[in-house]
Amino acid sequence: MSKPVAVTQDNFDKVVLKSDKPVLVDFWAEWCGPCRMVAPIVDELAGEYEGKIDFAKVNVDENQKIAAQYSIMSIPTLMIFKEGKPQSNIVGFRPKSELKRSLDEVLG
Repeated sequence: MSKPVAVTQDNFDKVVLKSDKPVLVDFWAEWCGPCRMVAPIVDELAGEYEGKIDFAKVNVDENQKIAAQYSIMSIPTLMIFKEGKPQSNIVGFRPKSELKRSLDEVLG
């Protein structure tokens, strides 16, 4: 099963922006309760969409430049990138069905 990749300032371009597949990026922090609630759902989706969508996690405390670059004000924020551009922005905890709908829209 595929797991989300921890992404930092050093590899964000390579893993997210230059990916040939859509990438769901989970912007989170250790101290964030809703982030911990959404994490197992993101892990499940990573397995279900393996080969179709890549999954990445950005710790906003450790990667403030990336968070600022994409105007992340609240966490968790799940952002779906396609061809290096943000396509969808989901703020706060959402049920798995809603996340799947967003992923399916990006896949077209």
